[in-house]
Amino acid sequence: MSSLCNLLKQVQKTSSVLKIPIRNLNLLEYQSKHLLRENGVAVQDFCMIDASGDKELEKFNVKEYVIKAQILAGGRGKGHFSNGYKGGVKITEKRDEIKGIVNNMLGHKLITKQTPKDGILVKKIMVAESVNIMRETYVCIVLDRSQNGPVIIASPAGGMDIEGVAEKTPHLIKNLPIDIFEGITDSMANDIATFLEFKGDTKPKAAHEIKKLWELFKKVDATQIEINPLVETDDGKVVSVDAKLNFDDNAKFRQKDIFAMDDESESDPREVEAAKYNLNYIGMGGNIGCLVNGAGLAMATMDIIKLYGGDPANFLDVGGSVKEDQVKKAFELLTKDKKVQSILVNVFGGIVNCATIANGIVSACKSMKLEIPLVVRLEGTNVDEAKRIIKESGLPILAAEHLDDAAQKAVKSVQ
Repeated sequence: MSSLCNLLKQVQKTSSVLKIPIRNLNLLEYQSKHLLRENGVAVQDFCMIDASGDKELEKFNVKEYVIKAQILAGGRGKGHFSNGYKGGVKITEKRDEIKGIVNNMLGHKLITKQTPKDGILVKKIMVAESVNIMRETYVCIVLDRSQNGPVIIASPAGGMDIEGVAEKTPHLIKNLPIDIFEGITDSMANDIATFLEFKGDTKPKAAHEIKKLWELFKKVDATQIEINPLVETDDGKVVSVDAKLNFDDNAKFRQKDIFAMDDESESDPREVEAAKYNLNYIGMGGNIGCLVNGAGLAMATMDIIKLYGGDPANFLDVGGSVKEDQVKKAFELLTKDKKVQSILVNVFGGIVNCATIANGIVSACKSMKLEIPLVVRLEGTNVDEAKRIIKESGLPILAAEHLDDAAQKAVKSVQ
C-alpha cells in the first residue's frame, strides 16, 4: 500500500553507498483487520482458510466474496502464482467457486512486484464480504517527528497513490497535528469528515470511525494506522477496507499479544536468529562479513569496503552492551553465509569493552575452527588489553590500526 505518511515517519537509514533495511513488526492484512474489528472499527466481515481446513467458511454466508492471499507484499491482485494461476485477489458471488480459487492459491508462491523473484508461499487465505463502494477516501494517523507527536492525514482521493495525490493535487491533502492530551476531538473529527466529503447520515459515521482509529492508535502503541481506502458504501456504511498498522518496538513489553502475531516465516532466518540474541543482522549478498558496534559505524564500514573495491556481505551490529556469547553467535551467523570469504571486525569501544570483544573473537575462532581470513580493528575502551588477548591467542588474526587499513586488508584477503 502506498503511503504518504511513510514519508513523514521514516528515518532515512542510508549511507552514501548502501541503503540499510530495518526489520520491524509486520502484520498480515487479516491480523490488522482483526485488531480493527475487536476495537470497534467498522471492517468487512471475514473468515480465514489455511492448511488446517475451511471450517470458518462453512458458517460464512454473504452475497459476494472477496478471496485474498495473505502475504506481506503489495500488488497481490496483479500478481501470479508459481503454478501459473493469475491474481492473488478474486471476487465471486458463487460460493461453490471459492474452494477452487483457494486450491490455486494455498500452498503456492505468489509473485508480485514487491516479492522476491521466486515469490512468497501463501499459507493463509482471507475470505471477506465484498462491499459496493460508492467513494474511497484516505485517513492516516502517524507519529511525525517534525511535529513532535501524532498527526492525522486525510484526503478525499483515497484508494490510490497518495504521494501522487500530494504532489499533483496538494489541496486534496489535509495534515493536522493532534494534541496528545486532547486527542481527536468531536470538532476535529467532524471537520475531517467534512473534508473527506462525507455528507448526511455518513458524516457522523465517518467522524465516529476517525475517533475509533485514534483510540486504537493510543491503545496499541501504534506509530502508524493507515486506512486506504476508508469507503462509503451504497447502503450508507463507512468501512475501513484496507489497513496498514505499524507499532512502536519499544512498547513490545506491554503489547505482547500483538508482537506475538509477528509472522517470521517470510523473514530471513538469520535476522530472526540474530534478534533472539539482541543482534541486528541484515544480509547484503557480498563476500566480506562485517561485525561492528553501532549502526553508524556499520554504514561507514560498508562504505569504505565499497570504496576499496570490496562487497559487504551483511550488516551485523552487536550493540553497546554485547557479551562474549553474543560475539560467538555473531560469528556463527556470519559463517553460515557460504558467500562470506573474509570477516572484518570493526569496533570502537565506548560503552562496549574492547577486551570483551577480543575474548569473544578468540573463543569463537577456537570453537569454530575459523578457516577464512579475519581482520580486526579495535579502538577505545580497554583496547590495549584487547590487543594483548588477540596477540597471545596465537590465532592468525590480521590486526589493523585504523579503518582504512582494516578495509584494505579485508578487500585484499578475498582478491
